[in-house]
Amino acid sequence: HPIIPSYLNAVPFAKSRYRYLLPFFPSAIQRLEIQQYDLVVSSSHCVAKGIRVPRETCHISYVHTPMRYIWDGFDTYFGNAGLWNFGRLGMGFFRARLQEWDVESNAHVSRFIANSHNVSERITRQYGRSACVVYPPVDWQAHQVSHRHEGFYLMVTAFAPYKKVDLAIAAANELELPLKIIGQGQDEKRLRRMAGPTVEFLGWQPDHRVRDFYSRCLAVLFPGEEDFGIVPLEAMATGKPVIAYGKGGALETIVPLNPLPKQGEKHLERGAQTRGSHSGLTGVFHYEQSVQAIIEAIQLFKQHLTDFDPDAIRDHVEPFDRSHFKQQVQQVIMSAYHEFRRVPLC
Repeated sequence: HPIIPSYLNAVPFAKSRYRYLLPFFPSAIQRLEIQQYDLVVSSSHCVAKGIRVPRETCHISYVHTPMRYIWDGFDTYFGNAGLWNFGRLGMGFFRARLQEWDVESNAHVSRFIANSHNVSERITRQYGRSACVVYPPVDWQAHQVSHRHEGFYLMVTAFAPYKKVDLAIAAANELELPLKIIGQGQDEKRLRRMAGPTVEFLGWQPDHRVRDFYSRCLAVLFPGEEDFGIVPLEAMATGKPVIAYGKGGALETIVPLNPLPKQGEKHLERGAQTRGSHSGLTGVFHYEQSVQAIIEAIQLFKQHLTDFDPDAIRDHVEPFDRSHFKQQVQQVIMSAYHEFRRVPLC
């Protein structure tokens, strides 16, 4: 199928400076012509759900998060208040209007699908709409279990502020921990400046190389709060434990050595229908986004290395495989489409 870009694609520096174009995203998506289709499926983390469709067209939106830049992620993306923080001042001017548009554009959505219970709750809180949950897929069959390691820790991440790569680097510096980081992004220069001699930046890597690094690492660090989070599943598909921030999507994919009682029961129950009943441990949580909390989680992990079984960790991920996703999302889409057709248009 042809790919039809918006008018913003022709703006100079759009790829590298797209954050500055955020106020124009709504008009860009609404100018795209979607006609003569019975069903439209959007995959949205920002404005794709705002596509305009005819009243007789069923629009199902698979939402990875409400637009985090203008809701609960505003401070993370645009920094703290300051006289010369022009990015924050500019976005502060547009924020209220973008929030209004984000809610109003939901009128074009027939049914929401969320990529996690975490996101489903946010859709209800910010949009006043319900959303069923279909977890995103991981290519489980492409990974092979690994029973070996070379002693280093690994991060696979974009260098965005909310990923908290700086906290992991600071923890590695203090512990003199071998840490390899695959990724790139806006914070790269700052992160490289703060990295000590045990931290190695590997840049972008193709999928087969990423899988190789998963197979050779001791564990994966995941200090950011994610809407869902594919990296932990990829790591666990290789049999590797994950040391993660115990909030957000990680609560639905990782079985931690150190759960908080109520959180553990709540989220393990939520994911049981997707993950199966396996109770093997797959990681360690830290419950604060701080250098000290990460250090303590790493130390706890080291004390319990023998508690983690690579084969059991890999088995835990199988229900997230692409084959299951295809079946689940097809069932939800067809159910929503048939329900839309049964309800008469007013």
